[in-house]
Amino acid sequence: MKTLLQLNTSIFSSGGQSSQLADQFVAAWRKKNPDARVISKDLAQHPLPHLDAQRVMAFFAAAETRSQEQQALVDESDALIAELKQADIIVLGLPMYNFGIPSTLKAYFDQIARAGLTFRYTENGPEGLLTGKQAYVFATRGGLYAGTPLDSQTQYLRDFLAFLGITQVEFVYAEGLNMGDTAKETGLAEATQRLIELVA
Repeated sequence: MKTLLQLNTSIFSSGGQSSQLADQFVAAWRKKNPDARVISKDLAQHPLPHLDAQRVMAFFAAAETRSQEQQALVDESDALIAELKQADIIVLGLPMYNFGIPSTLKAYFDQIARAGLTFRYTENGPEGLLTGKQAYVFATRGGLYAGTPLDSQTQYLRDFLAFLGITQVEFVYAEGLNMGDTAKETGLAEATQRLIELVA
């Protein structure tokens, strides 16, 4: 049975354009995979704490030396990693805020990037352990950034996911959403058409 993990990261939760595109894709995908399991996470509704020294020390501590408080922090991260490991497909709703990714998504990434669990260090450099997964990123932007030096999201996402072993990444862009009604309608229509093609 296939498992799909959906991460919506818009501060507007299900009302965000990126969330709506991701939701459309997942709904269409579920019709083609009725027996599949879908795990949905809304990082606006349920934000994760940002990385701090206490959490890092808990991650690095040997299991037998962790305090009860440290183990609770590790358990939270372990649960997120378990969901990610189970997923065959990852769907990410990704708005652009101030040229970057939402801070809630960065907090999620910091929770799941753990040596020995999602990647490991080798004599040839780091090696991702989450191979064999397909990721779909629904990126919404107020302006036009794809393919320009101002698009800091695309390469960062590709690099980070590849670091974990996820190299099959498909981006769907909806741009120009703050450039007037016509541009918005065109951007969303093109993204919708693309997601329909991907599901098909």
